[in-house]
Amino acid sequence: MMSVFRNISVFLPCLFFLLVWESARGQFLMDMVDTTKDIGKGILSVSKRFENLRVGGYIQTQYQFASEKGAQGFSGGNFSAFSDSRFMIRRGRIRFDYAHYDKEMHPSLQFVFQFDGSERGVAIRDFWGRLWENKWRVLSFTTGMFARPFGYEVNLSSSDREAPERGRMSQILLKTERDLGVMASFEPARKKNLLKYLKADLGIFNGQGLTGPVEFDGYKDVIGQVLVKPMKLSGDFKVGGGVSFLVGGLRQFTTSSFRLQRSSSGILLFKADSVSSSIGDKLPRKYFGLNGQFKWEHGWGDTEFRAEYWRGVQTSTRNSTETPGTPLLEADGSYAPNYIRNFDGAFILILQHIKSTRHQVGIKWDSYDPNTMVSAGQIGQYGSNLNSADMRYATIGAGYICYLNPNLKFTCWYEWVRNEKTQIPGLDRDLSDNVLTLRAQFRF
Repeated sequence: MMSVFRNISVFLPCLFFLLVWESARGQFLMDMVDTTKDIGKGILSVSKRFENLRVGGYIQTQYQFASEKGAQGFSGGNFSAFSDSRFMIRRGRIRFDYAHYDKEMHPSLQFVFQFDGSERGVAIRDFWGRLWENKWRVLSFTTGMFARPFGYEVNLSSSDREAPERGRMSQILLKTERDLGVMASFEPARKKNLLKYLKADLGIFNGQGLTGPVEFDGYKDVIGQVLVKPMKLSGDFKVGGGVSFLVGGLRQFTTSSFRLQRSSSGILLFKADSVSSSIGDKLPRKYFGLNGQFKWEHGWGDTEFRAEYWRGVQTSTRNSTETPGTPLLEADGSYAPNYIRNFDGAFILILQHIKSTRHQVGIKWDSYDPNTMVSAGQIGQYGSNLNSADMRYATIGAGYICYLNPNLKFTCWYEWVRNEKTQIPGLDRDLSDNVLTLRAQFRF
């Protein structure tokens, strides 16, 4: 029993010192080198074993008010039918990073585990390992559950993003941002390398992300991007940007899929394609994206401009354009058919610091058109098979961000959401679904 208490007395002080500032921990280790006490030697041994372990995290607590009870949307999820206000923990993340270094102190291996906790439950967000080659120092390989290498907004951390949420398009097409797969990355690490501002990723993923429990159809997504990291053009101007692509597909579980075709009377409608497709075929999911960033650093405050555009082909279901996590079933238990649509979308974000890095204002416009081949007046026409999943949405968000210190950020953000006016009863007007978000983010 005495040995148990002795081990506890060694472990608890060690755990405390692992979580303090780097400089303080370094001083502590220097002090312990000179001690001759057994307990001191024990703490030093454990500290060395875990000196490359880093723990971080953040919590986002917020209050939201919607313009109507039961508002539906992508600002943290739908409101309940009888509520237009709520307190919630939007995200609560804890992340563990472990890195191993070679003799020249270059990273050779990294392991990451991150989970998210809120009143809605606990879920894993990241669980991956990365291996670097250190001969040429240009390649790395990642496998596990991690963010898909597509676009700018998808890969921007929720703790660093100025707007409370990613755009509607990002949330629908690449929901949860992560997927299971493997990726190779080209990123020169030496400062003298002529390609030091270039980064390229190429990966193979299951395809459904974290929206489903298992890979259900065997078809994989190939995702890649080429980025130019922010670099100075001249003086106080920085630019960056990139291109992305996704080539994947979904298995066809029924004898036909639905595609837009023109009827004899000239009306566009979804019609079963039973001639050129059959059970087991691969239905297309193809995305292409462009993004760019511009930053001007000046005395009055930094000005930043970001823009991104996506377009492509999405296979999903009749009532949603979200990538399915599992095969959709009809009421009788049979498989439901898939619907194929052309889409596009974009966002533009302008940010301005006010005389310091503490105060910042921003305005963002984002748009998502899930079916670019039809107009608002065609949606809901008799026999067209077009419904609310084909409606275009545009959102304007604006707000103020206060960085009180490196560990605390406050955000006040309001979003005006506009939808197409269709021929569907109840959707022949703009819905009342604007949302005000007041958020406090604590980070360590």
